[in-house]
Amino acid sequence: MDIAGIQMGSGNTWDWLVQLLSKNPEWLSTKVKFFLPNTDLGSSSESPDPAQGVTLQLKLLCGRGLATWRSFIYCVCMELEVPLELEVLLLSTWGHEEGEGAGTPSLTLPGLKRPHHSPGPSPQWKHCRRQRRELAQRYLELLRTSVQEHYGSGPPSSGQHLASLQAYIPPILQWSRATTPLDPQKGANSGDPKTEDGTDVSIQDLFSSRSHKGPRVTVLLGKAGMGKTTLAHRLCQKWAEGQLHRFQALFLFEFRKLNLITRLLTLPQLLFDLSLNPEAEPEAVFQYLQENASRVLLIFDGLDEALYPCSGRETVDPHSPRPALALFSDLCRGTLLPGCWVMATSRPGKLPTCLPTEAAMVHMWGFDGPRVEEYVSHFFGEQTSREAALAELRANRQLQNMCAVPALCLAVCLCLYHLLPGSAPDQCAALLPTVTQLYMRMVLARSPRRPLPAATLLGLGEVALRGLEARKTIFYVGDIAPPLLAFGAAHHLLTSFRIRMGPGHWDTGYAFTHLSLQEFFAALYLMASPKVDEDTLARHITLNSRWVLRTKASLGLSDHLPTFLAGLASHACRPFLSHVAQNDEARVGAKQTAVVQVLRKMAAHRFTGPKVVELCHCVAETQVPELAQLTAQRLPYQLPFHNFPLTYTDLAALASVLEHRAGPIHLDFEGCPLEPHCPEALAGCGQIENLSFKSRKCGDAFAEALSRSLPTLGNLQKLGLTGSKITARGISHLVQALSFCPQLEEISLHDNQLKDQEVLGLVEGLLCLALLRKLDLSRNSISVSTLLCLVKAALTCPTVRTLQVREADLIFLLSPSVETATELQSPSVPHPYPRLQKCQLKVHHAEMLIALLQEGPPLEELDLSGNQLEDEGCRLLAEAAPQLHIARKLDLSDNQLSVAGVSHVLHALSTCSTLAELHIRWEPPVAHCHLPLPSLELWLPCAHVHTHAQAHTRTQLLTLSPCSLSGNALGDEGAALLAQLLPGLGPLQSLEGRSLWPTWEKETAGSGRSPGPSLIPVLPLRSLSECQLEPPSITCLIAALQECPGPLEVHCRPSQVPCPLILLGSAPVLLRLSETGLTPRSPFLLAEVFIKCPQVQKVELRWASFAGCGLTQEHVEPLCSVLGKREDLCQLDLSANLLGDDGLRRLLECLPRMPISGSLDLSHNSISQESVLSLLEMLPSCPRVREASVSLGSEQSFWIHFSKQEEAGKMLRLSECSLLPEQLPRLASGLSQVLQLVELTLSRCCLGLEQLSVVLHLLRHPAGVLSLRVEEPWLGRAGVLALLEVCAQASGNVTAVSISGTQQQLCVQSRHSPSASRLAPCDLGTHHSLLVQQLTETCARLQRLSLSQVNLSDDDDGDASSLLLRDLLPALSELKSFRLTSSCVSTKGLSHLTSGLGHCHHLEELDLSNNQFSEIETGTLALLAALEGKRRLQRLSTILAKALKLLTEASGPVPPFCRLSWNHIDDVGCCHISEALRAATRLEELILDHNQIGDTGAWHLAAILPGLPELRKIDLSANGIGPAGGVQLAASLALCRHLEELMLGSNALGDPTALQLARGLPPHLRVLHLRSSRLGPEGVLSLVRALDGCPHVEEISLAENSLAQGLPRLCTGLPQLRQMDLVSCEIDNQAAKHLAASFLLCPALEEILLSWNLLGDEAAAELAQVLPQMRQLKRVDLEKNRITARGARLLAEGLAQGSGIQVIRLWNNPIPADAAQHLQSQEPRLDFAFFGS
Repeated sequence: MDIAGIQMGSGNTWDWLVQLLSKNPEWLSTKVKFFLPNTDLGSSSESPDPAQGVTLQLKLLCGRGLATWRSFIYCVCMELEVPLELEVLLLSTWGHEEGEGAGTPSLTLPGLKRPHHSPGPSPQWKHCRRQRRELAQRYLELLRTSVQEHYGSGPPSSGQHLASLQAYIPPILQWSRATTPLDPQKGANSGDPKTEDGTDVSIQDLFSSRSHKGPRVTVLLGKAGMGKTTLAHRLCQKWAEGQLHRFQALFLFEFRKLNLITRLLTLPQLLFDLSLNPEAEPEAVFQYLQENASRVLLIFDGLDEALYPCSGRETVDPHSPRPALALFSDLCRGTLLPGCWVMATSRPGKLPTCLPTEAAMVHMWGFDGPRVEEYVSHFFGEQTSREAALAELRANRQLQNMCAVPALCLAVCLCLYHLLPGSAPDQCAALLPTVTQLYMRMVLARSPRRPLPAATLLGLGEVALRGLEARKTIFYVGDIAPPLLAFGAAHHLLTSFRIRMGPGHWDTGYAFTHLSLQEFFAALYLMASPKVDEDTLARHITLNSRWVLRTKASLGLSDHLPTFLAGLASHACRPFLSHVAQNDEARVGAKQTAVVQVLRKMAAHRFTGPKVVELCHCVAETQVPELAQLTAQRLPYQLPFHNFPLTYTDLAALASVLEHRAGPIHLDFEGCPLEPHCPEALAGCGQIENLSFKSRKCGDAFAEALSRSLPTLGNLQKLGLTGSKITARGISHLVQALSFCPQLEEISLHDNQLKDQEVLGLVEGLLCLALLRKLDLSRNSISVSTLLCLVKAALTCPTVRTLQVREADLIFLLSPSVETATELQSPSVPHPYPRLQKCQLKVHHAEMLIALLQEGPPLEELDLSGNQLEDEGCRLLAEAAPQLHIARKLDLSDNQLSVAGVSHVLHALSTCSTLAELHIRWEPPVAHCHLPLPSLELWLPCAHVHTHAQAHTRTQLLTLSPCSLSGNALGDEGAALLAQLLPGLGPLQSLEGRSLWPTWEKETAGSGRSPGPSLIPVLPLRSLSECQLEPPSITCLIAALQECPGPLEVHCRPSQVPCPLILLGSAPVLLRLSETGLTPRSPFLLAEVFIKCPQVQKVELRWASFAGCGLTQEHVEPLCSVLGKREDLCQLDLSANLLGDDGLRRLLECLPRMPISGSLDLSHNSISQESVLSLLEMLPSCPRVREASVSLGSEQSFWIHFSKQEEAGKMLRLSECSLLPEQLPRLASGLSQVLQLVELTLSRCCLGLEQLSVVLHLLRHPAGVLSLRVEEPWLGRAGVLALLEVCAQASGNVTAVSISGTQQQLCVQSRHSPSASRLAPCDLGTHHSLLVQQLTETCARLQRLSLSQVNLSDDDDGDASSLLLRDLLPALSELKSFRLTSSCVSTKGLSHLTSGLGHCHHLEELDLSNNQFSEIETGTLALLAALEGKRRLQRLSTILAKALKLLTEASGPVPPFCRLSWNHIDDVGCCHISEALRAATRLEELILDHNQIGDTGAWHLAAILPGLPELRKIDLSANGIGPAGGVQLAASLALCRHLEELMLGSNALGDPTALQLARGLPPHLRVLHLRSSRLGPEGVLSLVRALDGCPHVEEISLAENSLAQGLPRLCTGLPQLRQMDLVSCEIDNQAAKHLAASFLLCPALEEILLSWNLLGDEAAAELAQVLPQMRQLKRVDLEKNRITARGARLLAEGLAQGSGIQVIRLWNNPIPADAAQHLQSQEPRLDFAFFGS
């Protein structure tokens, strides 16, 4: 055979051989040299094309003859890894001599390499190996033929168009986790509608992996109906057709069938017995499959239906019998058939642990729009019907939504196929509005000419329900009655198939055509069967949380059953249901009503995201607008969806419900796998105000789909698309779409891996949006050159206010064009503020930046800290500063400046007259100092400002005003030079020198020199704090101060004080020892100061701490003697000492002589109950004590609080004191001596029922009213009867009793009466009549009786308690207030109460809220009966909204106080209330907070508010009121001229309501609460301007609103404002400037709440400047901001200037723990703790 003959005869075999050998060039060269030892291979082996070189070498081998060629071919097959198909072709083509069918090669050359280390296989061995290959090849051919016959035989099902079987439309596939990412260029073109970013419909890519070792597992996840099973069968069909070349063998298993096999299986039995048995030698076939496992694919469909958990025990023996799921586990782990490919399909949920972590997860998402149209086009082969079907589809959005699920798309096509003929255009789709009605039409279409038999449908439904309850989808003949089986088969509702149970053992199974059809029939049975009542039906309506799916080992089969039940409750389904129920319309109507009622109750609950989606599906199916409206209104304003998959149909159901919502909503999707085209489902949803997506699954296709929806969201204000993988293609779509969204205020695109061009395109396209306030592009990949382009864009855009860049952060803050145009008329318009921190700016960038800045407008501030500009770059910027017109601050900190560079910068800035501050700082800041100038503030590092630096800066310091050189290392030489400079500094006001002279001590101790005397005399005030000097250094310092005029203020440690002060002569001294720890010797040192230093005018010792000083009883009298001489001692801390009971008693005896005006802490002093009794004996002699609290528990505490004047009332609290019975008389006696005692609390003091009775009986309160509060665990278990028996033992007249079960609390208020007579104390359990008599005596003056969480039910205790109340209440002639709340009241008990309350003619307040009445109507009538004739009633609170209306009709005018909080009042109830209030002209308070009145209820109230002239307070917080209702309310409230308190927080009111309020605020308004009201800058601007100057406003709460642009500066101010709540308002440093200035115009301000904002050190500096001027301010809350240790230090300095603030909260700011501890030790009013002190 010549070469041409070999090539012509081989066909593709030659090409395959060349391709194989191209991968093994070295092996080929070795073999050619072996067969052709004398041939030169240089030209062939060096060919640039590997294939060409292989071809040349093969031609050389062919030229040596056929024998050589055959030997070479055998070497190829034996030594290389040749695929089976190629090996068979090679041997069959060239491996035999002509005329031989099978034999050995005719020529065997010496030296040929043989496998298995054998000297050479025998001809018999070769024959056996070849025979096994032929057997395996024969089996694989039979397997392929069997699969071909399975998918190629049989006619299509009736009702299915033939065209639908001829084309497979692949659904959207998206990789979730894979060993190798998809190749987006392979398998699809860019224009193909099936191509998705991160997705690829190419089936080949499902099995693409570079890994040749370990398991190769792919898991296909998709909801029911997405086409998982269809795809599995499609893979089998493609393999049978020869399209999956990778695999020689493919096996498909369904877990629903594997579940039927109860016996254990080996792997060969699983492969052969359940698929196709080999004709002979199955062991040889299995061995071949093992050797070629990489070319075997096993598909397991329905992994979620597997019944048994995976076994943790692995096996490597394929012949070991195992359960089917265990075999699957071993295949996935690679212990069986290693190297094979495994694909499993499953619904989303918890996957078995047997799956390897590297398994590829693929989400199947169904169809998008192009796929739907392609599917419909293939289904309808005839052009006319195809066009008609597409027209119906395009005209109906609901139909499009359903077709997103492939199974539903098929159902839609089947229905249209039967409905289109004879129907008018657009009418068919109207018959298919819901999924349930789609299935109903599909079932009806099975028999279009005659109705389906009702009994048969019910029978199928019963079978379906039994199957679902048993997790069964396959039925045998015995499971279904023959008539039902025949009916289901005839109407194509059931399918039949053969189930291979083993070798030669077959069975027939039946199943519904789809699982969802089984669920539909089950729902039909539940709705129509007379055997199912309403309660049973209601139990099947549940919402499956997808969080539960993540924890369940196996999923249920009833995913859609509640949805079908809801759909069958639709009015459109009633005729069909009536037919199935055999015309029992009453039963059908009752069940439909029951379903709607269950869903209505569910809608009233607050669910998490997964259940919200399920609820929306059910509500949309019912087609009940009222239910949809209720559900939409009850959805929270912030609706989050986190970490569970969401499909297009899920969002479509959500959008259909949101259409019925009156107010706006925020949707937040974080970590949710999202269908790529699902944003299209939100198109046209005008209720969405904020929309946020955060997921790495979101790519270009998602962005494109979102772009199509964004222009239709007319009220969208905030858009977030973060953490995605969008590229330039997706960005272009977004920019184009966002240009049609002018209403957007905030856009966040951070963490999207965007490159330079994408970011520039976004900025160019989005900064022009008219109302945009914030654009966040943080955490993207941009270069410095692009950053400079962004700076140019920010400077040239008139609306950009701030560009914030810090490392990965990149944020644009803008002022909308409308607001900017308005503010341009004001001279205080802020200039742009570029902040370019830590963005790698280098020296060569400085000139480019300067050029950009010079072209822009004047700047307010320029922050370039944290870059690498070095000396040259900073010098260039300093020289250009006069041309840049920076109004306030230039920050060049952390730019690698040297000391010489600082001097150059100062020299360059000496001529700049506009700059206010220059900041320079190095990292890490060992310390810092600053030189505040009239127009310049300089921050320098402490360790590097040396003598020569001061010399260079001499000429630049001539205009210093206050000067601070704290924390440097000037030393003596530097101080001397500074002293020479100071006389020439002109109007220097003060010099601050903290830690200036750390070297004096060692250098001046021996020389006697004073530390620079010329430095001091020019100063009228010296503050030398934190110098850390020892006594010798202070001695030298004070010697230099003897000639100084004016006062001297000295801050130092107590150990430094005594000796040096003696040298002061007659100079007046202010000695400050504030916030410092003292030792036991310190009081005596102070005494020495007073004796030896008479010139000391004042010692300020406001916070004296002797905590943990080891003080004993011997130290008490000397300490009290010293402290008794002072008049300004505020707080004294003696905690954690060793005083004991004796020491404490001595201290208490001295206490009346000590001038403490604040508090005394005696905690942790080893005291016992004896000290408690000593405290009681001391209280009468110390009139200035206002409160004392003692706890002897594990956290022992002992506090006494004083007032500056004699206190009229004292409070005492004793906790965990474990009082003994013999101590009770002494306790009562001591308490009786405290005449001013008004409140006593005994908490967990081990007082039982008997001991409490003793205390009440012995306690004699000679004057006034005493309130006793007892808290014991047993009080929660004691009944009303027992506690009232205790109250009967009180010695005075009881005026109030309060019993709370859950709080385990009894409160008794009594007043002493000398003429009161008492019966002898009676034993517990006294006869009923005697107890009533005794209570009548004791409680004759009772005015308030409160019972909460008590039992008045039908049991013995409850019945006795209610009977006692019935007989007691008529005797309480002075009772004014009766409260019975949150209790269980039986009908009998309520009757007793009604009888008793009917005699309480002086009743003014009645509260029966949140009780569990046995009968609601009975409760209402009882309430009315109790109220009849009660003309003095002023306050009413009840759980029944209708009661108010009935009360008006029965009893006359409504009381002045109507309080109905937390009573589940909806718009209907609000309507009743409004009608009742029309004539309530005396109404002063209307409290309806935390209900659900909505906009409709707000309209009802707005209609009657103008008719309430006396209304002073209205609270409608948390009522689901939107802008529509808010505007109406605001207009009506303007007519309430006496309104003082307005609370509308936690409603989505929006700016329209704020604007309406601003037009007419009530003139006497004191309190305005608009917390979390969806207010924006426009509304707040108008509202604050309207409030400016209001003389009565005391409280304003605007918390949790968007105030990113800040509040406008007040012009007139609010003279009475006490509290300003601005928590979580996105307030930043820029906004804080105007805010601080406004605070100064509120002189009465006591509390400022600014927590959870964006305030940094600059804001802290602004606040520190105004704090000393706000004399009434008590508390500032700055929790959870961005204040660092520097900002906290500035606040501490502000406090030190004389502020009266009690606390500044700084928890959760970026302040290190050690820095916080140090700051708090210096200034205790800074509070860094989680719980405030």
